[in-house]
Amino acid sequence: MENTTFQTIDGKIILRLRDRICENPEELLSSEQFQRILKQFIASLERKNSTLLSLFNEVKVQEDEISRLNETLIYLTRLPANLVEKVVDGSGRYFADKELFNSFVEQLYNYWRHFQRLIISESNGEGFENRPYRTFNRTIEHLTTLVRNTYRDIQANITGVYPRIYRQVSAGAEIAAITETKDMDLSEEVKKAAGDIAIIRQVLIYPPLIFKTTSNKRVGFFERVAINPALNLKLKSKQWLCYPAKVGELMIMVYFSLDLFELSFALCNLFELATDADLNRKPDAVMFFGVPLDQIDPDKRTKTFFYDDDETGTLIGIIPEGEEMGYFGYLKKMTLTLHNIKMMKKAVMPYHGAMFQLKVRNQGAYNFLIMGDTGAGKSETLEAMRTLGAEKIEDIDIIADDMGSLKINFQGEILGFGTETGAFVRMDDLQPGYAFGQIDRAIIMNANQVNARVVLPVTTYERITRGTKVDFVFYANNYEKVDDEHPVISRFDAKETALEVFRSGRVMSKGTTNTTGIVGTYFANVFGPQQYPELYDAISEKFFAQMFKNDIYVGQLRTQLGVSGMERTGPEIAAKAILEMITKNKGNMIV
Repeated sequence: MENTTFQTIDGKIILRLRDRICENPEELLSSEQFQRILKQFIASLERKNSTLLSLFNEVKVQEDEISRLNETLIYLTRLPANLVEKVVDGSGRYFADKELFNSFVEQLYNYWRHFQRLIISESNGEGFENRPYRTFNRTIEHLTTLVRNTYRDIQANITGVYPRIYRQVSAGAEIAAITETKDMDLSEEVKKAAGDIAIIRQVLIYPPLIFKTTSNKRVGFFERVAINPALNLKLKSKQWLCYPAKVGELMIMVYFSLDLFELSFALCNLFELATDADLNRKPDAVMFFGVPLDQIDPDKRTKTFFYDDDETGTLIGIIPEGEEMGYFGYLKKMTLTLHNIKMMKKAVMPYHGAMFQLKVRNQGAYNFLIMGDTGAGKSETLEAMRTLGAEKIEDIDIIADDMGSLKINFQGEILGFGTETGAFVRMDDLQPGYAFGQIDRAIIMNANQVNARVVLPVTTYERITRGTKVDFVFYANNYEKVDDEHPVISRFDAKETALEVFRSGRVMSKGTTNTTGIVGTYFANVFGPQQYPELYDAISEKFFAQMFKNDIYVGQLRTQLGVSGMERTGPEIAAKAILEMITKNKGNMIV
């Protein structure tokens, strides 16, 4: 594997290359990379005192024995066992118990596959990014086929039997990226810290990606600091990559440590990757995920924070390294916090909520914005509607799954925009089977834990940035049980009453953060508005006044997601109420 570097980090493998990885099984098994994997595997067997070590007739396997085994495996890619015994001196012991040898090869193959595997194809003038399919075929597709076929040939030549059932598992890398270094329009401090870090231009993933993270909930909120944190950064460029994310109309450069690459590449299912044209302009913000603790002031090493320089427009987010920060929610929410801050300074109203368009058969289309905190039932109600409204609803068009912004056009209409093309949702709160119905595109995290999550693509960048007129605005109330005094849907009769509820941001915590019980946050949005309340107060007053002036339906939707025993039926009831309301009331129909 010429022009290839190999790195292992805590159950992860990173291959950097400039061209094709290898041509044939002999080159693969002769490579330094394979020999390292083989030695690591044998060392793991020694630590466990595995019965597979009886293959060698010794507890501590010596270097010459590993070399003999390596040579035996190379010949087994093209010769049957009885001939290999004659070619490789001392290899007969491996074939004394062919079942044991076959099990050894099987476990070696599984050992390789248990790693999270990333290939980085460095372009830098080679033009790989101009022909990504060819590059990916030369790398990840070729490696996948080569590793799988090598494994199969070796097993067949050991046992003399070919399988009758073949499983095409991902045997190469799960993720591949084409990268290039580029001179970006960055502030002097950021350029000094990150100017040499390669920028991702194309990505190939093999979903479903299923992995476990070191944390499964987010703690606290993002604090504003007075001193530019980039002044302390001394990042090793080969240990980092940059995902240039298109977040709504903005571009945010997300720099991440390769220690966290599996989490960071989940951004592919959430944010569109920036184009060449995007990269020719100044980024709206930058953030760093996994910053070494020795490059952060001691009092901030357990915090997530950002720096906002009003004079220069520099906006920088920081997430430190550490097991407690190994949760995708930090990466997503910091990115969206930076987006929201930037949009507020443009007099635009960011919201924490879901926006979607319902196309109802024989009636038209209705545009809904449901605001509310994490776990309030926004996404769950939407997914329930997909199932329950199959006969009445022609289509559900996602505009925003979690965050977005509102603008007022020249005609005085309120238009809604999204930020993400994907959704980061709790598996427990989805309709039964929904996540598995989408599994061929999914990135699944902590599937066996509370707050198990899935990242799914749900819409297109063109759709979320188009601008869609708002017809209904609801606050998602997940804590009140529906009864005669608390209907599923209720309308506010005045701006002040509506603002009081929306501003309180009350929600029954669902265990996605460190909070429990009913809590309240400013506009259910700790991701920018809470840090700039005076600015957001002025913006929200203006937009809610316009809503009531336009006679937009502003109300409250009781999802009951936080009510014990109503976790699934609550969003279903809310979805039914929405369908009944628009079926009976055609007043806000779009023709």
